[in-house]
Amino acid sequence: MRMAALRLRVTDPNGLAAFYRDALGMSVQAEGANRRVGYPGQDADLLLMPGGGGYHHDRGQRYWKIGITLPNVDLAADILRQKGIEVSAPGQFLDIGYMCHLSDPEGFVIELLQHDFEGNRPAEAAGPDTPFAEAHIGQITLRTGDIAAEDAFCRSQGMTLLSMQDVEPYGFDLHFYAFTADAPPNPDLWAVENREWLWKRRYTTLEFQHIPSARFAPVPDYLGIEVEGLADPREDAFGDPWLPGS
Repeated sequence: MRMAALRLRVTDPNGLAAFYRDALGMSVQAEGANRRVGYPGQDADLLLMPGGGGYHHDRGQRYWKIGITLPNVDLAADILRQKGIEVSAPGQFLDIGYMCHLSDPEGFVIELLQHDFEGNRPAEAAGPDTPFAEAHIGQITLRTGDIAAEDAFCRSQGMTLLSMQDVEPYGFDLHFYAFTADAPPNPDLWAVENREWLWKRRYTTLEFQHIPSARFAPVPDYLGIEVEGLADPREDAFGDPWLPGS
């Protein structure tokens, strides 16, 4: 099985697909009124579907962001700024990763997450003409107040827990699941050394930001996840759809 697509309802699928193509180097495929955008390989696509009512991000919502993993965040941020796109200053966030953030033209949040921590990036990482050549959609991020219920659902679907990350100064922790038989280098899933390994995976992980006992609002423009190999539609622990995909 494989996470195949994140389904988002948007105001202008064609226009938003052009942003992901021109700014972030994704390919675009028309599927009727929908637009499927993504990178080559086993990571998930974005399926942009019409009918969105104007998305506004809020920290109280279930859906949070996608994370794009890539070799050189500084280079990518510079290229995006040259295109007139507002990007936060790249920096090392605790012992989690080297990253920056932006939003697409309809307000959906995008994280750029470097394969290596600050100071560990190889000198030859990415070229100035192809900053997104080795990029992947590395994470689809949801929020939860009940990680035990999310864990039970993910494991019941055959997913593997690959990493847990304590973000104690901000009051939450992170949990990453994927359809894979991979095992991280350190069997202690809280270990920091697993994190750069995780950011180099070429498939998409399902990331949960866990704030114990918190309650989150559904997002009407988040239409669930497509999973290749799933036989029948299902609902996750929050009630959001998982749908057969290819």
